[in-house]
Amino acid sequence: MLYAWIKILHIISASVLFGTGLGTAFYMFYVNRQNNVALIAKATSEVVIADWLFTTTSGIVQAITGFILVYLKGYSLLSLWVFGSILGYVIAGLCWLPVVWLQMRCRDLAFAASANKTALPPEYRNYFRIWWLLGIPAFIALVGVFYLMVNKPEHLFDFGI
Repeated sequence: MLYAWIKILHIISASVLFGTGLGTAFYMFYVNRQNNVALIAKATSEVVIADWLFTTTSGIVQAITGFILVYLKGYSLLSLWVFGSILGYVIAGLCWLPVVWLQMRCRDLAFAASANKTALPPEYRNYFRIWWLLGIPAFIALVGVFYLMVNKPEHLFDFGI
């Protein structure tokens, strides 16, 4: 019974983590195409809040519940799908850490530009571009993690290689 509840929590947190990532990426991309500095300032602020509330907490829950599930089932941390999943989360996490800093910088620059009634500085666009580019490997890594968790391949041959 404990395993089932932890697995449900793990699946919900995976959904929140992935959904929040896609949602905030879409929101930031869409709003930044509007060229409305006040709107961009508000949106970046909301994205920072959403990432701290949802991405951070779901990422922590994912790690804790994942390791508990591995322990309860007696899986080896070195099995292909467990190790690959951990590696995928590490890659996504390493991308996410600078993303949060970049979001906060974008927010601050957008609020300053909005308050001063000026255009966004070039620095904003550079930070936004890097933010966007870091999202690509994070997204690919999490798609890979979903694949590994659903299919649980034990050998490279399970990938058809």
